[in-house]
Amino acid sequence: MTTVAPPKLSAAAARRIALAAQGFGRPRPATPPGTRQIRELVTRLGVLQLDSVNVFSRAHYMPVFSRLGPYDRALLDRLSGHDTPRPTRRLVEYWAHEASLIPVQSHPLFRWRMSDVDAEAWGSIRRVIREHPELVADTLALVVEQGPIRASATGIPRPKRQPGDMWNWHDGKIALEYLFYTGQVVAAGRVNFERLYDLPERVLPPEIVAMPTPDPTEAQRELVRIAAAALGVATEPDLGDYFRLPRADSKARVAELAAAGELVEVDVAGWGAPAYLWPAARRPRRIEARALLSPFDPVVWFRQRAERLFGFRYRIEIYVPAPKRVHGYYVLPFLLGDALVARVDLKSDRQNGSLLVQSAFAEHDVDHAHVAAELAAELRLTAAWLGLDDVVVRGRGDLAPALQRAVRS
Repeated sequence: MTTVAPPKLSAAAARRIALAAQGFGRPRPATPPGTRQIRELVTRLGVLQLDSVNVFSRAHYMPVFSRLGPYDRALLDRLSGHDTPRPTRRLVEYWAHEASLIPVQSHPLFRWRMSDVDAEAWGSIRRVIREHPELVADTLALVVEQGPIRASATGIPRPKRQPGDMWNWHDGKIALEYLFYTGQVVAAGRVNFERLYDLPERVLPPEIVAMPTPDPTEAQRELVRIAAAALGVATEPDLGDYFRLPRADSKARVAELAAAGELVEVDVAGWGAPAYLWPAARRPRRIEARALLSPFDPVVWFRQRAERLFGFRYRIEIYVPAPKRVHGYYVLPFLLGDALVARVDLKSDRQNGSLLVQSAFAEHDVDHAHVAAELAAELRLTAAWLGLDDVVVRGRGDLAPALQRAVRS
Protein backbone atom coordinates (compact mmCIF):
# COMPACT_ATOMS: atom_id res chain seq x y z
CA MET A 1 0.00 0.00 0.00
CA THR A 2 1.40 3.36 -1.07
CA THR A 3 1.60 6.03 1.62
CA VAL A 4 0.76 9.53 0.39
CA ALA A 5 2.90 12.25 1.92
CA PRO A 6 0.90 15.03 3.60
CA PRO A 7 0.66 18.38 1.79
CA LYS A 8 3.41 20.86 2.62
CA LEU A 9 2.99 24.32 4.12
CA SER A 10 5.69 26.91 4.53
CA ALA A 11 6.25 28.25 8.02
CA ALA A 12 5.15 31.71 6.84
CA ALA A 13 1.90 30.34 5.38
CA ALA A 14 1.17 28.48 8.61
CA ARG A 15 1.79 31.64 10.62
CA ARG A 16 -0.64 33.63 8.45
CA ILE A 17 -3.27 30.89 8.67
CA ALA A 18 -2.92 30.82 12.46
CA LEU A 19 -3.29 34.58 12.82
CA ALA A 20 -6.27 34.73 10.47
CA ALA A 21 -7.99 31.95 12.43
CA GLN A 22 -7.49 34.02 15.57
CA GLY A 23 -9.27 37.02 14.08
CA PHE A 24 -6.30 38.99 12.78
CA GLY A 25 -5.63 40.01 9.20
CA ARG A 26 -8.78 42.07 8.69
CA PRO A 27 -9.05 45.77 9.52
CA ARG A 28 -10.45 46.67 12.90
CA PRO A 29 -13.95 48.16 12.73
CA ALA A 30 -14.05 51.85 11.84
CA THR A 31 -16.50 52.45 14.70
CA PRO A 32 -16.52 50.87 18.17
CA PRO A 33 -17.73 47.28 17.91
CA GLY A 34 -21.09 46.35 19.37
CA THR A 35 -22.37 43.33 21.22
CA ARG A 36 -22.85 41.23 18.09
CA GLN A 37 -19.25 41.68 16.91
CA ILE A 38 -17.88 40.92 20.37
CA ARG A 39 -20.06 37.82 20.69
CA GLU A 40 -19.01 36.57 17.25
CA LEU A 41 -15.34 37.02 18.12
CA VAL A 42 -15.61 35.16 21.43
CA THR A 43 -17.49 32.37 19.66
CA ARG A 44 -14.66 32.19 17.09
CA LEU A 45 -12.01 32.03 19.83
CA GLY A 46 -14.08 29.64 21.95
CA VAL A 47 -12.57 30.89 25.21
CA LEU A 48 -11.31 33.99 27.03
CA GLN A 49 -8.89 33.18 29.82
CA LEU A 50 -9.44 34.96 33.13
CA ASP A 51 -6.67 36.07 35.46
CA SER A 52 -6.64 38.01 38.69
CA VAL A 53 -3.63 40.21 37.87
CA ASN A 54 -4.81 43.76 37.15
CA VAL A 55 -1.56 45.71 37.02
CA PHE A 56 -2.33 46.65 33.40
CA SER A 57 -5.76 45.32 32.40
CA ARG A 58 -7.85 42.26 33.20
CA ALA A 59 -6.69 39.51 30.87
CA HIS A 60 -10.07 38.64 29.38
CA TYR A 61 -10.67 42.18 28.10
CA MET A 62 -7.48 42.29 26.04
CA PRO A 63 -8.06 39.69 23.28
CA VAL A 64 -11.18 41.57 22.18
CA PHE A 65 -9.31 44.89 22.12
CA SER A 66 -6.34 43.32 20.32
CA ARG A 67 -8.57 42.21 17.46
CA LEU A 68 -11.42 44.76 17.35
CA GLY A 69 -9.83 47.87 18.83
CA PRO A 70 -11.42 50.14 21.44
CA TYR A 71 -14.75 48.83 22.70
CA ASP A 72 -17.01 49.29 25.70
CA ARG A 73 -15.90 46.71 28.27
CA ALA A 74 -19.36 46.86 29.83
CA LEU A 75 -20.64 45.02 26.73
CA LEU A 76 -18.40 42.05 27.51
CA ASP A 77 -19.46 42.21 31.16
CA ARG A 78 -23.11 42.03 30.14
CA LEU A 79 -22.47 39.08 27.83
CA SER A 80 -20.98 37.25 30.80
CA GLY A 81 -23.98 37.90 33.00
CA HIS A 82 -23.43 41.20 34.78
CA ASP A 83 -26.88 42.83 35.13
CA THR A 84 -28.14 40.59 32.34
CA PRO A 85 -31.39 38.58 32.41
CA ARG A 86 -30.73 34.85 32.33
CA PRO A 87 -32.18 34.11 28.85
CA THR A 88 -29.79 36.62 27.21
CA ARG A 89 -26.57 35.42 28.90
CA ARG A 90 -24.06 34.47 26.22
CA LEU A 91 -20.94 33.62 28.24
CA VAL A 92 -20.32 31.67 31.41
CA GLU A 93 -17.26 30.71 33.44
CA TYR A 94 -15.67 27.33 33.71
CA TRP A 95 -12.26 25.62 33.83
CA ALA A 96 -11.87 25.44 30.06
CA HIS A 97 -8.27 26.47 29.33
CA GLU A 98 -7.65 27.76 32.82
CA ALA A 99 -10.44 29.72 34.52
CA SER A 100 -12.19 31.07 31.45
CA LEU A 101 -15.25 32.62 29.91
CA ILE A 102 -16.83 30.33 27.33
CA PRO A 103 -20.01 30.52 25.24
CA VAL A 104 -22.93 29.11 27.24
CA GLN A 105 -23.53 26.44 24.61
CA SER A 106 -20.07 25.02 25.36
CA HIS A 107 -20.78 24.48 29.07
CA PRO A 108 -22.29 20.97 28.62
CA LEU A 109 -19.17 19.94 26.67
CA PHE A 110 -17.26 20.00 29.96
CA ARG A 111 -19.56 17.72 31.94
CA TRP A 112 -17.05 14.89 31.47
CA ARG A 113 -14.55 17.06 33.36
CA MET A 114 -17.12 17.89 36.03
CA SER A 115 -17.78 14.19 36.62
CA ASP A 116 -14.11 13.21 36.72
CA VAL A 117 -12.93 15.52 39.48
CA ASP A 118 -10.50 12.94 40.92
CA ALA A 119 -8.53 12.83 37.67
CA GLU A 120 -8.96 16.41 36.53
CA ALA A 121 -8.94 18.72 39.57
CA TRP A 122 -6.04 19.74 41.78
CA GLY A 123 -5.30 18.48 45.29
CA SER A 124 -7.31 20.75 47.58
CA ILE A 125 -10.44 20.34 45.42
CA ARG A 126 -10.13 16.54 45.53
CA ARG A 127 -9.40 16.48 49.26
CA VAL A 128 -12.28 18.64 50.44
CA ILE A 129 -14.96 16.14 49.45
CA ARG A 130 -13.03 13.25 51.05
CA GLU A 131 -12.09 15.02 54.25
CA HIS A 132 -15.00 17.44 54.75
CA PRO A 133 -18.11 16.11 52.94
CA GLU A 134 -20.36 17.78 55.53
CA LEU A 135 -18.79 21.17 54.71
CA VAL A 136 -19.48 20.67 51.00
CA ALA A 137 -23.10 19.68 51.71
CA ASP A 138 -23.61 22.66 54.03
CA THR A 139 -22.07 25.02 51.47
CA LEU A 140 -24.37 23.75 48.73
CA ALA A 141 -27.35 24.24 51.07
CA LEU A 142 -26.17 27.81 51.67
CA VAL A 143 -26.09 28.49 47.93
CA VAL A 144 -29.57 27.00 47.55
CA GLU A 145 -30.87 29.25 50.30
CA GLN A 146 -28.96 32.49 49.67
CA GLY A 147 -27.38 32.37 46.22
CA PRO A 148 -25.77 34.14 44.55
CA ILE A 149 -23.13 34.33 47.29
CA ARG A 150 -19.51 35.30 47.71
CA ALA A 151 -17.06 32.99 49.42
CA SER A 152 -17.18 35.25 52.48
CA ALA A 153 -20.83 34.22 53.00
CA THR A 154 -19.63 30.84 54.26
CA GLY A 155 -18.39 32.60 57.39
CA ILE A 156 -15.02 30.82 57.38
CA PRO A 157 -12.07 33.17 57.91
CA ARG A 158 -9.20 33.26 55.48
CA PRO A 159 -6.02 31.66 56.87
CA LYS A 160 -2.79 33.59 57.26
CA ARG A 161 -0.94 33.58 53.95
CA GLN A 162 2.02 31.22 53.91
CA PRO A 163 5.16 31.68 51.77
CA GLY A 164 4.50 30.27 48.31
CA ASP A 165 0.69 30.40 48.60
CA MET A 166 -0.85 31.52 45.32
CA TRP A 167 -4.51 31.96 46.33
CA ASN A 168 -4.75 31.67 50.13
CA TRP A 169 -8.22 30.06 49.96
CA HIS A 170 -10.18 29.23 53.11
CA ASP A 171 -12.11 25.98 53.45
CA GLY A 172 -15.43 27.61 52.51
CA LYS A 173 -13.94 28.92 49.28
CA ILE A 174 -12.47 25.48 48.52
CA ALA A 175 -15.89 23.88 49.08
CA LEU A 176 -17.46 26.39 46.68
CA GLU A 177 -14.74 25.70 44.14
CA TYR A 178 -15.39 21.96 44.41
CA LEU A 179 -19.07 22.62 43.71
CA PHE A 180 -18.10 24.92 40.84
CA TYR A 181 -15.70 22.36 39.37
CA THR A 182 -18.32 19.61 39.51
CA GLY A 183 -20.99 21.83 37.97
CA GLN A 184 -23.28 21.84 41.01
CA VAL A 185 -22.93 25.62 41.13
CA VAL A 186 -21.88 28.12 38.47
CA ALA A 187 -20.53 31.66 38.46
CA ALA A 188 -23.41 34.12 38.43
CA GLY A 189 -21.00 37.00 37.86
CA ARG A 190 -18.21 38.80 39.65
CA VAL A 191 -17.95 41.77 42.02
CA ASN A 192 -14.46 43.31 42.13
CA PHE A 193 -13.37 40.16 40.35
CA GLU A 194 -14.69 37.96 43.18
CA ARG A 195 -16.92 35.13 41.97
CA LEU A 196 -20.59 34.98 42.88
CA TYR A 197 -21.85 31.38 43.13
CA ASP A 198 -25.37 30.22 42.37
CA LEU A 199 -27.29 27.20 41.08
CA PRO A 200 -27.12 26.41 37.36
CA GLU A 201 -30.90 26.65 36.98
CA ARG A 202 -30.80 30.22 38.28
CA VAL A 203 -27.96 31.30 35.99
CA LEU A 204 -27.85 29.32 32.75
CA PRO A 205 -30.54 29.46 30.06
CA PRO A 206 -33.12 26.68 30.62
CA GLU A 207 -32.23 24.91 27.36
CA ILE A 208 -28.59 24.61 28.46
CA VAL A 209 -29.54 23.17 31.84
CA ALA A 210 -31.89 20.69 30.17
CA MET A 211 -29.44 19.65 27.45
CA PRO A 212 -28.60 15.92 27.63
CA THR A 213 -25.05 15.23 28.74
CA PRO A 214 -22.93 14.53 25.66
CA ASP A 215 -20.94 11.33 25.39
CA PRO A 216 -17.47 12.24 26.75
CA THR A 217 -15.63 11.27 23.58
CA GLU A 218 -18.01 13.27 21.38
CA ALA A 219 -17.77 16.26 23.73
CA GLN A 220 -13.98 16.12 23.48
CA ARG A 221 -14.16 15.80 19.70
CA GLU A 222 -16.28 18.94 19.59
CA LEU A 223 -13.77 20.78 21.79
CA VAL A 224 -10.98 19.75 19.41
CA ARG A 225 -13.09 21.03 16.49
CA ILE A 226 -13.49 24.39 18.24
CA ALA A 227 -9.76 24.51 18.94
CA ALA A 228 -8.85 23.54 15.37
CA ALA A 229 -11.07 26.28 13.92
CA ALA A 230 -9.58 28.81 16.35
CA LEU A 231 -5.97 27.81 15.65
CA GLY A 232 -6.20 27.23 11.88
CA VAL A 233 -3.22 24.92 11.75
CA ALA A 234 -1.82 23.17 14.80
CA THR A 235 0.00 20.19 16.21
CA GLU A 236 -1.84 17.69 18.38
CA PRO A 237 -0.38 19.20 21.60
CA ASP A 238 -1.56 22.65 20.44
CA LEU A 239 -5.08 21.31 19.96
CA GLY A 240 -5.15 19.46 23.25
CA ASP A 241 -3.78 22.39 25.22
CA TYR A 242 -6.51 24.75 24.01
CA PHE A 243 -9.03 23.18 26.41
CA ARG A 244 -6.48 21.31 28.52
CA LEU A 245 -7.54 17.82 27.45
CA PRO A 246 -5.72 14.88 29.03
CA ARG A 247 -2.93 13.98 26.63
CA ALA A 248 -4.16 10.45 25.88
CA ASP A 249 -7.62 11.82 25.09
CA SER A 250 -6.18 14.60 22.94
CA LYS A 251 -4.18 12.13 20.86
CA ALA A 252 -7.21 9.87 20.42
CA ARG A 253 -9.63 12.65 19.45
CA VAL A 254 -7.24 14.27 16.98
CA ALA A 255 -6.58 10.88 15.36
CA GLU A 256 -10.32 10.22 15.08
CA LEU A 257 -11.00 13.60 13.44
CA ALA A 258 -8.09 13.17 11.06
CA ALA A 259 -9.31 9.69 10.08
CA ALA A 260 -12.77 11.13 9.43
CA GLY A 261 -11.33 13.88 7.21
CA GLU A 262 -12.33 16.68 9.58
CA LEU A 263 -8.67 17.55 10.08
CA VAL A 264 -6.15 17.50 7.25
CA GLU A 265 -2.63 16.39 8.13
CA VAL A 266 -0.01 18.77 6.73
CA ASP A 267 3.75 19.04 6.87
CA VAL A 268 4.77 22.51 8.05
CA ALA A 269 8.37 23.39 7.24
CA GLY A 270 10.52 23.51 10.35
CA TRP A 271 7.88 22.36 12.82
CA GLY A 272 9.33 18.90 13.29
CA ALA A 273 5.94 17.41 14.23
CA PRO A 274 2.77 16.42 12.37
CA ALA A 275 0.36 19.31 11.97
CA TYR A 276 -3.35 19.46 11.24
CA LEU A 277 -5.14 22.02 9.12
CA TRP A 278 -8.75 23.03 9.73
CA PRO A 279 -10.23 22.60 6.23
CA ALA A 280 -12.23 25.85 6.34
CA ALA A 281 -9.28 27.94 7.54
CA ARG A 282 -8.53 31.11 5.59
CA ARG A 283 -5.19 31.16 3.76
CA PRO A 284 -4.32 34.84 3.43
CA ARG A 285 -1.31 35.92 1.41
CA ARG A 286 -0.61 38.77 3.81
CA ILE A 287 -1.47 39.74 7.37
CA GLU A 288 -1.71 43.41 8.30
CA ALA A 289 -2.04 43.46 12.07
CA ARG A 290 -0.97 45.72 14.91
CA ALA A 291 -1.77 44.59 18.41
CA LEU A 292 -0.52 44.18 21.94
CA LEU A 293 -1.15 40.62 23.14
CA SER A 294 -1.97 39.71 26.71
CA PRO A 295 0.23 36.96 28.19
CA PHE A 296 -3.03 34.96 28.29
CA ASP A 297 -3.96 35.50 24.64
CA PRO A 298 -4.51 32.26 22.68
CA VAL A 299 -1.87 33.35 20.16
CA VAL A 300 0.88 33.07 22.79
CA TRP A 301 -0.50 31.20 25.81
CA PHE A 302 1.05 27.87 24.72
CA ARG A 303 4.69 28.90 24.73
CA GLN A 304 5.91 26.02 22.55
CA ARG A 305 3.49 27.08 19.82
CA ALA A 306 4.53 30.74 20.08
CA GLU A 307 8.15 29.73 19.56
CA ARG A 308 7.24 27.42 16.68
CA LEU A 309 5.11 30.04 14.92
CA PHE A 310 7.14 33.18 15.56
CA GLY A 311 10.55 32.12 16.81
CA PHE A 312 9.51 33.97 19.96
CA ARG A 313 10.69 32.67 23.33
CA TYR A 314 8.29 33.92 25.95
CA ARG A 315 8.07 33.52 29.67
CA ILE A 316 5.64 35.28 31.97
CA GLU A 317 7.72 36.62 34.85
CA ILE A 318 5.01 37.53 37.35
CA TYR A 319 6.19 34.81 39.73
CA VAL A 320 9.90 35.40 39.12
CA PRO A 321 11.67 37.39 41.87
CA ALA A 322 12.16 40.96 40.67
CA PRO A 323 15.99 40.84 40.53
CA LYS A 324 15.82 37.79 38.25
CA ARG A 325 13.31 39.16 35.74
CA VAL A 326 14.69 39.61 32.24
CA HIS A 327 11.97 41.70 30.58
CA GLY A 328 9.61 42.70 33.38
CA TYR A 329 6.60 41.84 35.52
CA TYR A 330 3.69 41.99 33.02
CA VAL A 331 5.13 41.77 29.55
CA LEU A 332 3.00 41.92 26.41
CA PRO A 333 4.29 40.81 22.99
CA PHE A 334 3.73 43.32 20.18
CA LEU A 335 2.34 41.89 16.94
CA LEU A 336 3.11 43.85 13.78
CA GLY A 337 2.16 42.37 10.43
CA ASP A 338 2.58 38.64 10.95
CA ALA A 339 5.54 38.87 13.34
CA LEU A 340 6.10 39.41 17.05
CA VAL A 341 8.56 42.28 16.89
CA ALA A 342 8.84 43.58 20.47
CA ARG A 343 7.77 43.11 24.06
CA VAL A 344 6.78 45.76 26.60
CA ASP A 345 6.24 45.64 30.36
CA LEU A 346 3.08 47.69 30.97
CA LYS A 347 1.44 49.11 34.06
CA SER A 348 -1.67 51.26 34.33
CA ASP A 349 -0.95 54.09 36.76
CA ARG A 350 -4.62 54.82 37.36
CA GLN A 351 -3.99 57.37 40.10
CA ASN A 352 -1.92 59.59 37.80
CA GLY A 353 -3.75 58.72 34.57
CA SER A 354 -0.74 57.26 32.79
CA LEU A 355 0.12 54.10 30.93
CA LEU A 356 3.63 53.24 32.08
CA VAL A 357 6.02 51.40 29.80
CA GLN A 358 8.38 49.93 32.36
CA SER A 359 10.63 48.39 29.71
CA ALA A 360 10.66 47.92 25.95
CA PHE A 361 12.70 45.32 24.08
CA ALA A 362 12.92 44.73 20.33
CA GLU A 363 13.26 41.33 18.74
CA HIS A 364 16.26 40.59 16.55
CA ASP A 365 16.61 42.19 13.11
CA VAL A 366 13.76 44.68 13.35
CA ASP A 367 13.82 48.36 12.41
CA HIS A 368 13.72 50.07 15.80
CA ALA A 369 12.39 53.37 14.47
CA HIS A 370 9.55 51.74 12.51
CA VAL A 371 8.58 49.37 15.32
CA ALA A 372 8.71 52.22 17.85
CA ALA A 373 6.44 54.41 15.72
CA GLU A 374 3.84 51.65 15.32
CA LEU A 375 4.10 50.65 18.97
CA ALA A 376 3.71 54.25 20.13
CA ALA A 377 0.51 54.55 18.11
CA GLU A 378 -0.86 51.32 19.62
CA LEU A 379 0.10 52.43 23.13
CA ARG A 380 -1.74 55.73 22.69
CA LEU A 381 -4.82 53.87 21.46
CA THR A 382 -4.57 51.45 24.41
CA ALA A 383 -4.17 54.24 26.95
CA ALA A 384 -7.23 56.06 25.64
CA TRP A 385 -9.27 52.83 25.77
CA LEU A 386 -8.24 52.35 29.40
CA GLY A 387 -9.18 55.93 30.28
CA LEU A 388 -5.56 57.02 30.73
CA ASP A 389 -4.35 60.38 29.48
CA ASP A 390 -0.67 59.80 28.87
CA VAL A 391 1.96 57.25 27.86
CA VAL A 392 5.18 57.37 29.87
CA VAL A 393 8.17 55.36 28.64
CA ARG A 394 10.92 54.55 31.08
CA GLY A 395 14.45 53.89 29.90
CA ARG A 396 14.89 50.15 30.35
CA GLY A 397 15.35 47.99 27.24
CA ASP A 398 17.01 48.39 23.86
CA LEU A 399 13.81 49.72 22.24
CA ALA A 400 13.12 52.28 24.98
CA PRO A 401 15.09 55.23 23.48
CA ALA A 402 13.38 54.96 20.09
CA LEU A 403 10.00 54.47 21.79
CA GLN A 404 10.52 57.54 23.97
CA ARG A 405 11.20 59.63 20.85
CA ALA A 406 8.19 58.15 19.04
CA VAL A 407 5.84 58.83 21.96
CA ARG A 408 7.10 62.43 22.29
CA SER A 409 6.61 63.06 18.58
